[in-house]
Amino acid sequence: MAVGKGWEGVVLKLLRGKDFTFTVTGAQDVTEHYRRVHFTDGGLLAAAGDSLHPTMWVRVWFQGAGKPHQRAYTLVDPDPEAGTFSFEFALHDGVASEWARTAAVGDTIDATVQGTGFTAPDPAPERLLVIGDPASLPAVNSLLDAHPATPATVWLETQHASDADLPLRADADRHDVRRVARAGTALVDRVRAELPALVADPESAYVWLACDTATTRTLTAYLRKELGLPKQRVNGLGYWRPGTGG
Repeated sequence: MAVGKGWEGVVLKLLRGKDFTFTVTGAQDVTEHYRRVHFTDGGLLAAAGDSLHPTMWVRVWFQGAGKPHQRAYTLVDPDPEAGTFSFEFALHDGVASEWARTAAVGDTIDATVQGTGFTAPDPAPERLLVIGDPASLPAVNSLLDAHPATPATVWLETQHASDADLPLRADADRHDVRRVARAGTALVDRVRAELPALVADPESAYVWLACDTATTRTLTAYLRKELGLPKQRVNGLGYWRPGTGG
């Protein structure tokens, strides 16, 4: 169902954002706190063409308390030929999670594509250094999929016991996964303690991180200012803010 997009929608339209409507074709609960919803793309993937890229996200519109709310979600397993993809929702309180919990075949949501982009690291790193959490897991997976022969160390912040069952596409032969229970600054502390040993040369290292905005900001500053990684070798994205809902 189409919803008004308020002032944010006006701004995105001025920035030449393109609007699409997605239709639900199915859904499944991965865990009690994580749900995957499948869609037809409303022409999005054909329009994206060659610009389709790892970690690609779109702005999705949800209605709550009579107002439009915009949330960003990563495309999971986009299939341009079939015109299908999925979203994965780390469930908590918020308009997006409320919608996802009851999403059924035939339901629709509107989305705007504007601002997404990805530049592959050049030169390619010998090892990916990835920091994320359940909200950014789809992007983490797409990054690993895009570098199938590259070893990676992944720090994954977890909140629930069932997060051990989340669909992280890790290969034990190539990927070193380090799970960190969410508790204060535990993730920041763990990364600061362990990541330097994996950076032989700041000029060739590559770190991709997407956590809550405060954690992302703290770690990005640490990587740039203390470890000396060049700007183009750190890709940091603040995926969510505590208390804003999702």
